[in-house]
Amino acid sequence: MSDALSRSMEIRKHVVETDRGIVAAQHRQAAKAGAEVLRAGGDAVDAAVACGFVCSVLEPWMSGPAGGGAAMHWRADSGEAQALNFGMRAPAGLRLEDFPLSGDGQAGDLFPWQRVVEDRNASGARAVAVPAMVDGLEAAHRRWGRLPWAELLAPAVAHARRGMEIDWYAALIIASATRELARDADAAALFLSEGHYPRPFAWTALAEDRLDQSAMADSLDILAREGAAALHGGDLGAALARDVRDKGGYLSREDLAANRARFHAPLPVPYRDALFHVMPGLTGGPTFARAMGHLAEGSVPRLDDAYPAFAKALFAAYGERLCGMGHDGENPATPGCTTHFSVVDRKGNMVSHTQTLLSLFGAKVVSPTTGFLLNNGIMWFDPEQGRANSLAPGKPCLMNVCPILGETRGRRFALGASGGRKIVGAVTQIAAFLADHGMDLEAAFHQPRIDVSGGTTITADAALPASVHKALAALAPTHVARRSLLPYPFACPAAVLDTGKRRYGASEIMSAWGDAVAEPE
Repeated sequence: MSDALSRSMEIRKHVVETDRGIVAAQHRQAAKAGAEVLRAGGDAVDAAVACGFVCSVLEPWMSGPAGGGAAMHWRADSGEAQALNFGMRAPAGLRLEDFPLSGDGQAGDLFPWQRVVEDRNASGARAVAVPAMVDGLEAAHRRWGRLPWAELLAPAVAHARRGMEIDWYAALIIASATRELARDADAAALFLSEGHYPRPFAWTALAEDRLDQSAMADSLDILAREGAAALHGGDLGAALARDVRDKGGYLSREDLAANRARFHAPLPVPYRDALFHVMPGLTGGPTFARAMGHLAEGSVPRLDDAYPAFAKALFAAYGERLCGMGHDGENPATPGCTTHFSVVDRKGNMVSHTQTLLSLFGAKVVSPTTGFLLNNGIMWFDPEQGRANSLAPGKPCLMNVCPILGETRGRRFALGASGGRKIVGAVTQIAAFLADHGMDLEAAFHQPRIDVSGGTTITADAALPASVHKALAALAPTHVARRSLLPYPFACPAAVLDTGKRRYGASEIMSAWGDAVAEPE
């Protein structure tokens, strides 16, 4: 825990309340775009399309058209939940011999796999998996959308034409990856200024500095006119695949045509008097279900006593995940590259949506023709063979994403988070705060959390009482951390909640850009 951080500063956010719809996202302008769609008569799904594409422009290092993810949808008219998986998979032409182990020990990024020569599974064109995010948004829109697809992409196209403004927060994010971005000429041209990170301000003055996202704007305009087919089998996808292969990767037009979004029956998770609907399959959903199952074995503890229970449940759930799903834990020092947003419209329809490039800036490679930053989904696989999650051509990736829907105490909510390995723990605790302790969103989002996510240690919020720290330390080695603007020790959640009469939205209190925006009158 840094001694340089202020001990007297307190950061809080107001929860947004309305009798109309609301969007909670990691970027205020993306949430605003979604809220404007609701005002125009759009469904929650329409708002999600607008929000998701604006996030791709204004948080390009977190997610984008060359990424993937998953979403949970609640339809108020039928009273049913639907799970939508638009995850990535390895290209069919991937060559295992191109990923020899280096013998240098563990890699330094999200997962403690054995290091691969030149980190080819973590950065560069060989690390690029087959994306499906665009098809995920379009699949939901085809089923439930009310407004024209092109209108929903218009805000993202407009933002890309202007170019993303670089403020202090964006400059910090770019500075954290300058060395890696400089290795790819197209990434350097997009994000760096003369080989260095941008300078948006001096000590007392702001400067006007924007990314040149004109190539991305052109590609988004094609998607607006032609839909996901342009990327999944069309000329835009062919151009993207060609760029990846020119840089040494494997992506093909046929890969893109084959990897499409898939609807599934959700995994129901009964929990005391509550019910959750989560993503099945190769996501964080089954691990959330296991954690809640372990919590349900005991009675509801008082709040301070809940933290050891959280730790035990998460240790057990992650132990089962590592054994049964082939996911071998993650490096706690490195954040994931993901964004989450939640939407509710005035009819009560909900979307809990997570989209990702995996690592921050993904593969640190940009497709010059499309302007898209590329994912590094190949890093989700264990490069050692003979394991459940071993790398193989055409194989689906095992994701951390954990969007959920919940109903408890007469309230319904959509919740999820970004933050790589930290996602499941954050979602588990906030769900328990709402279900077990009757908190509202403001209390739940300000309540301190812990992180237990596959390792042997616990990270505990410094704001927790000393007695809680002591109880946690009796279970496992415990590190104390303060919530900060950067990095995020405890994931970055966003949620909306519907009581039937009033609706509420909240984003992570330490997120500089995150906000909830109500549908305007």
